[in-house]
Amino acid sequence: MTKSMNYQVRLKAHPTGMPGPETWDFVTEPVADPAEGEFLAKVLYVSLDPAMRVWINEGDTYVRHVRLGEVMRASVVAEVVFSRNPDYTVGDCVAGRLGVQRYAISNGTDMIGEPLVRIPKGAGHPSLYLGTLGVPGLTAYFGMLEIGRLQSGQTVVVSGATGAVGSVAGQIARIKGCRVIGIAGGPEKCAYLRNELHYDGAVDHKAGNVSAQLAELCPEGADIFFDNVGGDILDAALLHLALRARVVICGSVSQYASSGGVKGPVNYRQLLIKRARMEGFILYDFADRYEQARTDLARWHTEGSLIALEDVMKGLDQFPEAMQRMLAGSKIGKLLIEVEDQ
Repeated sequence: MTKSMNYQVRLKAHPTGMPGPETWDFVTEPVADPAEGEFLAKVLYVSLDPAMRVWINEGDTYVRHVRLGEVMRASVVAEVVFSRNPDYTVGDCVAGRLGVQRYAISNGTDMIGEPLVRIPKGAGHPSLYLGTLGVPGLTAYFGMLEIGRLQSGQTVVVSGATGAVGSVAGQIARIKGCRVIGIAGGPEKCAYLRNELHYDGAVDHKAGNVSAQLAELCPEGADIFFDNVGGDILDAALLHLALRARVVICGSVSQYASSGGVKGPVNYRQLLIKRARMEGFILYDFADRYEQARTDLARWHTEGSLIALEDVMKGLDQFPEAMQRMLAGSKIGKLLIEVEDQ
C-alpha cells in the first residue's frame, strides 16, 4: 500500500470548564500498516457530540474515558481504502467511534470494542449515520418511545430542541401525533422549530423567564419533558408537569463544561406533587434493537416527515472550535467536521 500521512487530534490535558486549544495535541505521523484481519479506512466525517466532553474528564463512568495522549474518541464515517480483512473490501463505508483522525485502522470494532456499523450502499448520504440514523437519532428514538412512552394527543416539551438529539426527538413526537413545544436559544432557532419542523410552539430561553413561557404554551402541563440540557431549564420544566408526567433525562449539556460544580434540580418535589416519573437512560441498553430503530427512522426520513439537520465545518484543524460550538449550542442540528485532504 502507498504510505500516507495521518493527522490526529490527541488529548493533551483534562480541561476545567470549556475545553480550549490547550486541551489538544495535533500530531502528524505515517499511517501504520494494517495487520492480518484489519483494514485501513479514510475518515470522511467526524461527529461532535456532548458526551465527548464527559469522556475527557478524569475517571470512568458508563464508558472508559479518554486517556492523556490518546486519539480523541469520536464517532465517524469512514471509507475502507485498504483491507487485510475478508469481511471488508475497498469502497465499503462504516460508522463508529474511530476517533478524530484522517485515517483509522480497525478489525471491525471501534475504540471501545463496539462493532462498526456497515453503511448499506444506496442508503443515502453516509453522514446520516452520524445524525438521524446514528447515535443521536437512536437516542431520540428510544428515549422518546421507550422511556417517554408517549401517546397521541399528549403534550411533549423538548429542551435543546434544535440539537442533534432534540430535533429528532421532537419530530418523532410530532410524527406520533403529539403536541410539541421546543426549548431553544434565540429567535432564529425558535423560528426554525415553528416554521421548518412544524412544532406547535417554541420557548426562547435567551429571552428570559422560561417558566412563564412554558405556562403560556402548556396551560395544562407537559405529559413528557425530554431533557437534553439540565440546570435551570430542567428546574423550570419541573414546575409545568401534567399529572403522571414522564421526565426523560437524556443529557445535561449545560453542566458538562461547568466549572462551578453540577447544579441539581431544585424543584424535584414537583415529581411527588404530580406523581411524575424521572428516568435516565443510556443508549447501549437498547443495542439489540438498533436495526429496528434505523428502519423506522430511515422510513420517516425517506417519506419526508423527519428532516435531517446538519451543520458542517471543514478540516480537522477546526476541531477545538467545533467542540466549543457544540457545547455552547451555537449551531442547528448535527454538527460535523468534513475531513479534507491536507
